[in-house]
Amino acid sequence: MSEQAERFDPRYTVPTRYWRRLEDGRVQCDVCPRFCKLREGRRGLCFVRANQGGQVVLTTYGRSSGYCVDPIEKKPLNHFLPGTPVLSFGTAGCNLACKFCQNWDISKSRETDTLADEAPPEKIARVAQALGCRSVAYTYNDPVIFLEYAVDTARACRERGIRSVAVTAGYITEEPRRDLFAWMDAANVDLKGFTEDFYWKVTGGHLQPVLDTLRYIRHETDVWLEITTLLIPGLNDSDEELHAMAEWVVKELGPDVPWHFTAFHPDWKMRDRPPTPPQTLRRARRIAMEHGVRYAYTGNVHDEEGQSTFCHQCGRRLIGRDWYVITEWSLTGDGRCPDCGTPCAGVFEARPGDWGPRRLPVRLAEFA
Repeated sequence: MSEQAERFDPRYTVPTRYWRRLEDGRVQCDVCPRFCKLREGRRGLCFVRANQGGQVVLTTYGRSSGYCVDPIEKKPLNHFLPGTPVLSFGTAGCNLACKFCQNWDISKSRETDTLADEAPPEKIARVAQALGCRSVAYTYNDPVIFLEYAVDTARACRERGIRSVAVTAGYITEEPRRDLFAWMDAANVDLKGFTEDFYWKVTGGHLQPVLDTLRYIRHETDVWLEITTLLIPGLNDSDEELHAMAEWVVKELGPDVPWHFTAFHPDWKMRDRPPTPPQTLRRARRIAMEHGVRYAYTGNVHDEEGQSTFCHQCGRRLIGRDWYVITEWSLTGDGRCPDCGTPCAGVFEARPGDWGPRRLPVRLAEFA
């Protein structure tokens, strides 16, 4: 890279809060545990936060890599307003460096051309409402790195009765964590593995901050929490690791946090590994339930049993799913099993939505 400091587009550049000046003239970004130390005109690893004028700025405020209306189950969230549509968007960049990244064209982008659409927070909220979306999801990369844009959008959404969903790796420090999740209504957090060795060698991050985020959301907020683990053959799918992870989840988060085990496919810098066999996902689901996880799911494979919700008390199927289609709804109006009356943990309404598997790309520029 040239030694000349980069200039950032003033239309999309805003000041941020979580940083400090260092004695050597650099500034340190404190949003995530990377603590990037930046000279003037330099970007952090995330690409979107940079040093401009001796302070850390966000350089992509109001710009997105695209908007799409998805089923909420695609986030994945199975216990948060099932069947409803969610307006999803992200920016560019990421604060992790996962070798298996399945959204690498967005999260690893170093080109602002990736940011093809733009909208201020209030417009996102207004369009979500106009499209009948019950929520907005900050996804594709990670809202941690566009914290200010995500929070302002969530604030605008809340004013219109639209919920906010964070799809995140949970790699964030304490004070920004409080700021972000104060405005979220639901979150799906990636628990990518359960060893420090895996996190460091495969994601370029550390395990402990993610565990801290999971504990924080579960015990210090009202945010509805679900977890996703992408199982990669030979790296994080051993019985030993799955048992240890399941024991931690039940002990530290409780049995009611839904857990999604999803299938890896070769991508980005990890094309030498085979796809995850469906039986691996089913084995992980079985191990989680043996440890007391009440709602464990398989993803990225066709498995109606593994994608449906059952009463943990009597075994009655409460919500049947075939991919993103709800095939059965047996919950009572107050979210209980109709046979034994046991509550099903989640955020439910009397009836599910009927969005189904549709995916609707949206250009916000087309909305006045």
